[in-house]
Amino acid sequence: MSHPDSPLVKAVLANAPGAFERLVREHQALCWHIIYRMVRHPEDARELCQETFLLVHRRLRQFRHESALKSWIGRIAYTVALRHMERKRIALFDPGQDEDASSPIDKLSDGFDLETAYADSEIAARLHQVIETLPPLQRTLLTLYHLDELSIDEIAVITGLASGTIKSHLFRTRLRLREQLEVFYGVAP
Repeated sequence: MSHPDSPLVKAVLANAPGAFERLVREHQALCWHIIYRMVRHPEDARELCQETFLLVHRRLRQFRHESALKSWIGRIAYTVALRHMERKRIALFDPGQDEDASSPIDKLSDGFDLETAYADSEIAARLHQVIETLPPLQRTLLTLYHLDELSIDEIAVITGLASGTIKSHLFRTRLRLREQLEVFYGVAP
């Protein structure tokens, strides 16, 4: 059985007119979300997205269809952003937080419905402000899960993090968002 991404990959590898541009168009939003949420500087993000697609073009023959093309491209974008952050010495997560820490409480629902909060424009504006204060890793995971609607498994492929680690980060991040909104509004939204 052929993989859904096969026709596009074959077209790009065969240098079909417009094929690579189509690949970029289909995946540029995901690339931008990953990189911009991590580096937060539009000019750097644009350059890093270009670097990502240059790498995609160079390495496309290495794509083995073991995951979706978007996950493979997302992984390249994430790696490019990580290297940039390492060069700039930008911390990926809060220094006091153990990135792999997971406790039984992390598996419980936090009861915070991010989508419902986004439906209210005033709360959404405040929520956006709070999200911008998050460390790069939490900001990126939250964006991939809630805005790009990627599954935990797809995010694991992109980031190389274990599913449990991703769930733990999402739980703690939503808890932090809820706490900040409660402080701002005086009650839970």
